[in-house]
Amino acid sequence: MSRYLIGIDNGSQSSKVTIFDEHGTAVSEGRVPLAPSDLPRPGVVEHPGDDVWDSIAEACRIAMRGFPGDLDDIVGVGLCTIRFCRAMLRADGSLAQPMLSWMDARVGQPFVAEHDDIRWVTTSSGYVTHRLTDRFRDTAANYQGVWPIDTATWSWSEDDRRYEETGMARELLFELVQPGDVLGTVSAAAAELTGLPEGLPVIATANDKAVEALGCGLLDSGTLLVSLGTYIAGMSVGERDLPAGDAFWTNFGSAPGRYLYESGGIRRGMWTVSWFRDLLGPATAAAAAAAGDRVEDVLNREATEVPAGSDGLLTVLDWLAPADASFRKGSMLGFDGRHGRAHLYRSILEGIAMTMGDRARAMSEELGVAFDRVVVSGGGSSSDLMMQIIADVFRLPTVRMVGDSAAGRGAAVCAAVGTGVHPSFADAVAVMVRERDRFEPRDDDAAVYEALGPIHRSITMHTDDVYRQTAAIVG
Repeated sequence: MSRYLIGIDNGSQSSKVTIFDEHGTAVSEGRVPLAPSDLPRPGVVEHPGDDVWDSIAEACRIAMRGFPGDLDDIVGVGLCTIRFCRAMLRADGSLAQPMLSWMDARVGQPFVAEHDDIRWVTTSSGYVTHRLTDRFRDTAANYQGVWPIDTATWSWSEDDRRYEETGMARELLFELVQPGDVLGTVSAAAAELTGLPEGLPVIATANDKAVEALGCGLLDSGTLLVSLGTYIAGMSVGERDLPAGDAFWTNFGSAPGRYLYESGGIRRGMWTVSWFRDLLGPATAAAAAAAGDRVEDVLNREATEVPAGSDGLLTVLDWLAPADASFRKGSMLGFDGRHGRAHLYRSILEGIAMTMGDRARAMSEELGVAFDRVVVSGGGSSSDLMMQIIADVFRLPTVRMVGDSAAGRGAAVCAAVGTGVHPSFADAVAVMVRERDRFEPRDDDAAVYEALGPIHRSITMHTDDVYRQTAAIVG
């Protein structure tokens, strides 16, 4: 008789709920998209209505309807939500105003009360915890940014100045627990809304990137995770609370006392791939569908026939400019008569891989750690071509794990530890996280990327002045 664990993965675009058995096999899932963010004025990005909770509740109902087992065999649920959000609650735990997205400028600033009835200030995970359990309790590991948190002790600061600097009085803040601890149990009201069993333990996890890393099996400093999402980042783990360097910053990890190191990333990373796909228009999509394919499948097959280096076409992924160079634009350079859509597609993938290769190497040097393998997660990992390009650019074995919701799996790992299904994070990962396949670097293609690397890195040195001038004219 197997025991089952639920992983809640609430991301920027959708909420996904997956039910796993204790060996890590997914048996049921539900996914619900979030509504588009409200953008009432510059700098303001809010989740409309009660969208985060509503999407989680609906995804739970879908997953529970598809669960083939006995409800009594479900032993716990791990909760993972979007990081860097801010929720302002009334005394009863209801939203006093719309939840602030991680993209909202206010989350990077000290808290200022905008309503008279605000009693609590918390994260997205704190708010959802209250909706699930009626408890004013949250995971310490989702408090990165403007919060009076002591990152060394994983607890609220004992320095009064931190509360003044963040604008948050201590009485506004939830009780904190560690990843793997029990936040509470599913209340009768939440059970009715979600379909989750009443009384089911809800287990703390961390911020979504750290939980994703755990769901990919990152437990040692020699493994690098490349997360291919809307925002692409490189991540590693360790036990030191390091000050931010030029090439990385430190976040809480998904196990007590462990930290997540994140490299510089690419804004609108895999978004750029989707943007190019959609540019091909409905006729291309219809032709692919008629053949039983997706447009991405067609592009991947075509681009596999293009040589490494895309016959000289180079792409710089600044479709959304970095904060410190707001004038920048994305670039595709080196067109000639050989180039077709497959070259453009492959060049975008190569631009992603070369950019992340540079940023991962810079992080490796600052950390003083050598990576011996790369794990790739996110929607982009479904592409064999993308996986092979990363292996060739990094010159490292590149691994894909079983399953497509690493954060959901990481949340279930935390639930397994918190409920005693597995005795430790290492034991849970060993059983529940499995390698699907791996890609070895190919020497000839790796040599091409190594030669192109310095040229790709130098492109912005030549284009920055052009984009400063065009930005002054047309924005």
